[in-house]
Amino acid sequence: MVLVGLIATVVAALLILALLHLYYRPPSLKGRTVSAALPPSPQTRIGHAALTAGAGHPGTSGVVALSDGLDAFAARVALIQAAERSLDLQYYIWQHDLTGLFLLNEVRKAAERGVRVRMLLDDNGIPSSLDADLAALNSMPTVEVRLFNPFILRWPKTAGYLFDFVRLNRRMHNKLMIADGAATILGGRNIGDIYFSYGAGPHYLDTDVLAVGEVAAEAGADFDRYWASRSAYPAERILTRGRAAPRGRADLRTALAEEKAQSYRQAVQTRPLVADLIAGHLALDWVPVHLVSDDPAKGLGLARSRDLLFAQLMRLIASPRKSVDIASAYFVPGKSFTQRLVRLVNEGVRVRILTNSQEATDVLVVHSAYVKYRPALLEGGVRLYELRATPAQPRERARGTSTRASLHSKTVSVDEERVFIGSFNFDPRSVVLNTEMGVMIDSPRLARELTAGFDEVLPQLSYVPKRDEYGLIQWHEPGNPAGTAHLAEPGTNRVQRLMLWLLGRLPIEWLL
Repeated sequence: MVLVGLIATVVAALLILALLHLYYRPPSLKGRTVSAALPPSPQTRIGHAALTAGAGHPGTSGVVALSDGLDAFAARVALIQAAERSLDLQYYIWQHDLTGLFLLNEVRKAAERGVRVRMLLDDNGIPSSLDADLAALNSMPTVEVRLFNPFILRWPKTAGYLFDFVRLNRRMHNKLMIADGAATILGGRNIGDIYFSYGAGPHYLDTDVLAVGEVAAEAGADFDRYWASRSAYPAERILTRGRAAPRGRADLRTALAEEKAQSYRQAVQTRPLVADLIAGHLALDWVPVHLVSDDPAKGLGLARSRDLLFAQLMRLIASPRKSVDIASAYFVPGKSFTQRLVRLVNEGVRVRILTNSQEATDVLVVHSAYVKYRPALLEGGVRLYELRATPAQPRERARGTSTRASLHSKTVSVDEERVFIGSFNFDPRSVVLNTEMGVMIDSPRLARELTAGFDEVLPQLSYVPKRDEYGLIQWHEPGNPAGTAHLAEPGTNRVQRLMLWLLGRLPIEWLL
């Protein structure tokens, strides 16, 4: 009888899930509007500046790296404020916080100026509290909002995984902004306080690139692919207006009333990056740049392996002569890529990896998968750096914001000549499940900047795990005059290490 009851319960549960799956099906895509990226125009300030600057550099793009969170936010604000014809925005996460609401309000003001706005957001990274504001924004005449692989059940959204897991498990991890078809920002940052060095909480150390020239056109074409993909649903078919009143502007006014917000806003206004670009004074590195991205069909599990970003990245590091430096917030290399890195070391290539330490990571289960490969990497001669949670960045202290940090960058530097900056983490989720994007940049100057970080800065901010004569791992602190060596994961206690061990036993690496 117990067995019969159990079987009946399971059958009933499966039936309920099947009915929910049928009821909460995505709507039809029939009748979606068709649009395309607008080319740069000399009639706009950004277009005029980009076309004028690029006239002497045919076939290349002008780039500048954005490593500082405040600069990255200021550049986005300034591009939106300067836009006159079009804004295309594509993001994995858009938070309901000061910076998220501020940028959303600037987008709204751009639309009021007559700027055409296309906003493509991954629905997993949108809090339900933004639904009403996005619906209101979408109702404006010059705005279209689309949601990638949306949750049809709006609250609680995560319940959707119970009956639509296969689709919802695939996310759009891309991060991109294009203004007037002429200037683009892309890289590792989403939209939210933690990405832009605001507030008292932990901050992400990240890298973006601001670019004009050929790559801006490539970015527009890539945005169009995702905009027209079978995973991009018009917001009006998902979000219902009137269910709740938009509260974004009221929340923004409240947030801006705080003293720290006023100081941050003033600091943003002093950043001259985009103003210098428009005036023709910004020192850009004019070099060959190529945008790389996954086929958006990956969002439905239909992309061919040769059309994935990972294959293009592997070509970048296929035959380095002397060095490969990788920064990856979430690093789960797997057996095959671990062997590839060790093989490079055996061929005389210096291979260095920067990722988060256990105390710095914000996703412990990913770290539990990384530690499985750490011994083989160290034994094979790969040099590992694990970012400390409190690297004590002087600029952060000067602003009165948090000094607690977590790595979020996704960069690769090869032979101090070529660079990748983008959204791709070296983990199974980036390889197989999520869509990703980035840029390949042939820039010795930028590559040397990234290499200098490994040479001069990272040893002072990181733990350096090494194997002792008994094969055990010790964590060294080069920046500590006492030469401290930790015999267990630094900054953790026994309970945390036990949790790490237990998570590492779960057969879920393919999800990470």
